[in-house]
Amino acid sequence: MRISSADWFGAYVLPPILADFSKSYPNVDVEILTGTRQFSLAQREADIAFRIVPFDTADVVQRRLFRLEYGVYIADEAADPKYGDGTGFRLITHDTSTGHFPDIAWLIESYPNARPMLRSNNRNVQGRMCRQGVGIAVLPRVVGQQIAGIRRLEVPTPPPARDIWLGYHRDLRRLKRLRAFIPTVSDHLVNATT
Repeated sequence: MRISSADWFGAYVLPPILADFSKSYPNVDVEILTGTRQFSLAQREADIAFRIVPFDTADVVQRRLFRLEYGVYIADEAADPKYGDGTGFRLITHDTSTGHFPDIAWLIESYPNARPMLRSNNRNVQGRMCRQGVGIAVLPRVVGQQIAGIRRLEVPTPPPARDIWLGYHRDLRRLKRLRAFIPTVSDHLVNATT
């Protein structure tokens, strides 16, 4: 079974799901394809995909899985930046060449006097740079809570949340391994987000 997702989703969300799935279905081989490229379900580049935007292909069965909450993070030893200012701080942002990220717009607006210092299309890099004290980062909370050495700031207005979508080609809807995998995903995500 080939699974496509963003790098952070593959690294921070999928491991416990796949661990449980592999215990129940040890004969199913799994391949995880991560990155910014959206693998085509119609061309069978992947069997199932997780995205932060709805799928736009007619032959894809999709459903909204959960609302992804974001948080603003800084290194444990760093002082708290002043919300609405940010003077003396630097920002770690997302590379916007692949699209618009509402959380990054929020970060820049919330700390207008902080200087953007580092851009990366990889949430793992952003989190690790935050841990090194490079600057303030907005991360999916599921990522930020798993990185030692950073802490989430309490802010008056949190970064905007986004939906996570699951999709697969409609021709695969009767595929046994897929029909077994989706409930495992749902069970984990319901428990993780309640």
